[in-house]
Amino acid sequence: MGSVRWAFRCGSWTPSRSDWLLAARCIQREEKDRIGQFVFAKDAKSAMAGRLLLRKFVCEKMEVPWSEIRLERSPRGKPYLAAPLKVGSDSEPEQPAWRFNVSHQGDYAVLAADQGRQVGVDVMKTTMPGSSSVPEFFRIMTRQFTAYEWSVIQSASSEDQQLNAFYRHWALKESFIKAIGTGLGFNLQRVEFHLSSGPLTQGRALRQTKMHLDEEEEEDWVFEESLLDADHHVAVALGPQDKAGSEPSQPLPPSLPPPSTFTLLSFSDLIASASPLTEEDSAYWDSFKMKAESPQRQRDTHASK
Repeated sequence: MGSVRWAFRCGSWTPSRSDWLLAARCIQREEKDRIGQFVFAKDAKSAMAGRLLLRKFVCEKMEVPWSEIRLERSPRGKPYLAAPLKVGSDSEPEQPAWRFNVSHQGDYAVLAADQGRQVGVDVMKTTMPGSSSVPEFFRIMTRQFTAYEWSVIQSASSEDQQLNAFYRHWALKESFIKAIGTGLGFNLQRVEFHLSSGPLTQGRALRQTKMHLDEEEEEDWVFEESLLDADHHVAVALGPQDKAGSEPSQPLPPSLPPPSTFTLLSFSDLIASASPLTEEDSAYWDSFKMKAESPQRQRDTHASK
């Protein structure tokens, strides 16, 4: 079974004119227009990286020519491959379907993909609340976690560690919601996470965290957790193995391969297989250069670190 984990650090990406205009030419026109409407450059770069990650994955792993890829969004906003409808040749044995998902938050855009399993991914940056104290921030967010989860979050010895635990839980919940594709209407208190006892460290992915749904442990769901750096948690939710179409002579694998960490890509990696879909639009660069990098509060927080 195939598995892909890619990350791109868009927070430190300062695209040149030629890079930004090339990136814009290599995505669908409506996506280019949507990205152009972002007020801040940080959000535009994150969204652009997310689209390039998706197209790179479909091109290189699903072997669809870049110019033939047509990505759409579900009513809940989850990206999916709308065209071509069939991937691969009729003479090849049918392979388990690829599922993929992207997330961008903080300084990173990430993509996770697996064959034969639902997949959701979420990346979260640990940040101090902008306009309230940590206790007040937690009070506002009370309904997002169960009493058990809050006991774990608030048992940490410092506010920094409590925030780390908060965002770790949040990334896990979001990864599950994104995997099942239900969006904001899902009651997050139905889902409770029991974290692995080992600490998260950079360069290693853990898979010991367990999920309880409606107070019952879900043994068919697997969660991978890792740190992209000291401030960014990433969680990958993997659903039950697909059973449709499996041959009796080809039993399902008894277990997943060991979890892999995210591979950090460069901009050159992102566009290695790309081909332009539209003509160059020099005004797109002029518009991008007029944008502030991020809201003033985010710039002040970053400068104070």
